[in-house]
Amino acid sequence: QVQLVESGGGLVQAGDSLRLSCAASGRPFSGYTMGWFRQSPGKERTFVAAIRWSGGTTYYSDSVKGRFTISRDIAENAVYLQMNSLKPGDTAVYYCAADSRIPRPTMTNWNQYDYWGQGTQVTVSS
Repeated sequence: QVQLVESGGGLVQAGDSLRLSCAASGRPFSGYTMGWFRQSPGKERTFVAAIRWSGGTTYYSDSVKGRFTISRDIAENAVYLQMNSLKPGDTAVYYCAADSRIPRPTMTNWNQYDYWGQGTQVTVSS
């Protein structure tokens, strides 16, 4: 069974940095797409970044491009999200997601992913 466990969230000030981790287990992830999404109370879950497990190609939302970096460690079965220059608007619960290779036009849609972690809270104060 696939399991995803996020960690690394916390309370920081604007301009600070955080690194989120997603520990993945349960099966080989070759051919999978791994994504990060975020959600605030009462709002829709939105795309942050994604990476192709095998090839390493990365994709970002416009709101985080240039500030966030997604990466993966194949040996550790882990996905990371390095978040720099954090803003109060980045405050949300961040979720790690995974599924078999998802076409680029649909990889930003949360409902295209079958596997999810429980989320980790990121709060950025002014």
